[in-house]
Amino acid sequence: MTILAIVAGVSSLMLAGGFVEDLFRQLGESLIHSQSGHLQIGRAGSFTHGSRSPEKYLIEDVDELRGRLAERNEVDDAMARVRFSALLGNGKAELAVVAEGIEPEREAGLGTHIRIESGQVLTGADHDGILLGHGVARAMKLAPGDRVNLLVSTAGGALNTLDFRVVGTFKTFSNEFDARAVRIGLPAAQELLGTAGASALVILLHRTADTSPVASLFESAARGKGLEVKTWIELNDFYEKTVALYRRQLGVLELIILVMVALGVVNLVNMTVLERVGEFGTMRALGNGNVDVFMLVMIENALLAAFGALLGLVAGGALAWAVSAIGIPMPPPPNSDLGYTARILLTPPVLLKGFSVGFVATVLAALPPAWRVARMPIAEQLRRAI
Repeated sequence: MTILAIVAGVSSLMLAGGFVEDLFRQLGESLIHSQSGHLQIGRAGSFTHGSRSPEKYLIEDVDELRGRLAERNEVDDAMARVRFSALLGNGKAELAVVAEGIEPEREAGLGTHIRIESGQVLTGADHDGILLGHGVARAMKLAPGDRVNLLVSTAGGALNTLDFRVVGTFKTFSNEFDARAVRIGLPAAQELLGTAGASALVILLHRTADTSPVASLFESAARGKGLEVKTWIELNDFYEKTVALYRRQLGVLELIILVMVALGVVNLVNMTVLERVGEFGTMRALGNGNVDVFMLVMIENALLAAFGALLGLVAGGALAWAVSAIGIPMPPPPNSDLGYTARILLTPPVLLKGFSVGFVATVLAALPPAWRVARMPIAEQLRRAI
């Protein structure tokens, strides 16, 4: 019964932790492959003030910098972007938007989590094409084939405008992004702004796990050239807030499971210890000390805890595999219209935490009965054996 209680607690903790870890992974990959990439390199201050004054924070030697980045084995691709604020109009209404000039062919490998709602993707052949966020298209009542114009302020302070044809509308994980984002080709953006540079280089890595090490390497080289490196986590503060929220919720759940396992185990250990009081009295009458009895009970329960926790890992792993094979259809999270299929992602920290909680809860639960039976007078212990 003690082992079953431990197995139930460890399995529950693994499923809860694995569910949250999968949420973090899917949210992170959605943000990476729809908006920010793994890393972005730009002029110092460009990520704070660049959208208002893009001409002040442009990278001129884009191809040279891209070539140096491509030498790293961890880098899959590096693509130039120009980010700026503009006014989108269709002759009837106007809307302030955040526009991005992109390299469509390169962005195709990055934007795997962008869903085209209508029309088609932006291509290099669409010199006057524009791709609208779902919220922008809905607010302006635009559809593929409609004509719009972008109005911007150039580096010299003059106003410049270009006409575009809507080629499609897209939807990402974030409603907030979709409500303000529009994308055009990089040459059109440079013509609109009267510049040949780029606001940032967006870096796509082979593995998300390489983000921090690669960022550290790039930072040391970029610092001396007036550049700065931002990771996808730094570029998406929504992700950090979501992680902090779910970490707190998971912490409460872990505490509840710990208390439940401890209460169940302490009751079972009390029963088994009280049934053996006469044995402990006989041991002490034969010369064993209080410490010997205390250590005997603790070692027995530590072995039960280890065995139960290991069984819990096996049972939790089997349940996680079964749930992941089926999938859990989830409704759209806050700030999104897109649902997703949740799975159970068992990472080493989740496994270690599940094992630790099961083991520690059992050992702690054994302390009160072990201490009580070790302090009980020998005469009383022997009397209970009669």
